[in-house]
Amino acid sequence: MAKTAKAAEPTITRALTPERAACPHCGRPMTADYANRRTVHTLAGVTRLTLTIRRCHHPACPAHKKPYRPEAEGAVALPRHEFGLDVVALIGRLRYAEHRSVPEIRAHLVGRGVSVSERAVTNLLDRYDELLAVALADDRRLRELLAGQGKVVLAVDGLQPDVGHEVLWVVRDVLSGEVLLARSLLSARQGDLAGLLSAVKAACPVPVAAVVSDGQHSIRKAVAAALPGVPHQLCQFHYLREAARPIYEADRHAKKELKKKVRTVRAVERRAEGRDDPEAEVIRGYCSAVRSALTDDGRPPLEASGLKLHARLTVIAGSLGRAESKGGSRRS
Repeated sequence: MAKTAKAAEPTITRALTPERAACPHCGRPMTADYANRRTVHTLAGVTRLTLTIRRCHHPACPAHKKPYRPEAEGAVALPRHEFGLDVVALIGRLRYAEHRSVPEIRAHLVGRGVSVSERAVTNLLDRYDELLAVALADDRRLRELLAGQGKVVLAVDGLQPDVGHEVLWVVRDVLSGEVLLARSLLSARQGDLAGLLSAVKAACPVPVAAVVSDGQHSIRKAVAAALPGVPHQLCQFHYLREAARPIYEADRHAKKELKKKVRTVRAVERRAEGRDDPEAEVIRGYCSAVRSALTDDGRPPLEASGLKLHARLTVIAGSLGRAESKGGSRRS
């Protein structure tokens, strides 16, 4: 049997949750039924996405038990693709702006830490061409799908592989997950983005119910100009990430200092090796708890790793203190 290459380990973890908690069809609350995991290769590194899936359980709802995925997922990668949209945008720029061959594109990506084959580069280049060719007015299937759901919720995001180059702007429908329009623009000016949104609005057979994007000022002004009166929800993930940035370094330093204080756990374990008495079992249990706390990272920006480690070590220290107060140290 041919030997297969070992899959790359994720270096980035992101937990995504739908921002909408009410069913877009009947308005009743949706429940978080399960979570999916997805690994995507991006320019920043191999990313593990944990996706919370919501569903409506009202029997009369037209979307009964239909999965509602996180809105931000489509800004990372296309459905059923293992490479991120930023990789697709970079491949398109290398091909059409710099006129590089497929082997040269692959070598460039490998140099940036993206493990990819020449065949995968060719397939992703096809996806880039398809994205730029997407037009709502020319897709009968898409128009029928949107007409059936009665409205669209637009997600707007721009992907720029490198500073100073073209930006691939993608407009998706959150409810169906379909890409409605994709276009490369040399800038992110309000007028260019407003034209993009106006084109989607003119070709869409149903009204635009809402828009989701990051807090970029040109996007906010473009939405206000092209879609007046349409609710505009700014992405909560971007808000949280920016809010956590000032304390990220402090939290990372705190975690490093906490780890220094408990590195002697291995020496404690060695002293209990070869023993099967109850005291040794308790010692091994506490050491295992400390090891688990050290390896269980948080998920910023909602869960700071340093604060999470401090909380778990505080619980362990409290348990040791209660055991000592009951005379555990005197018996040992």
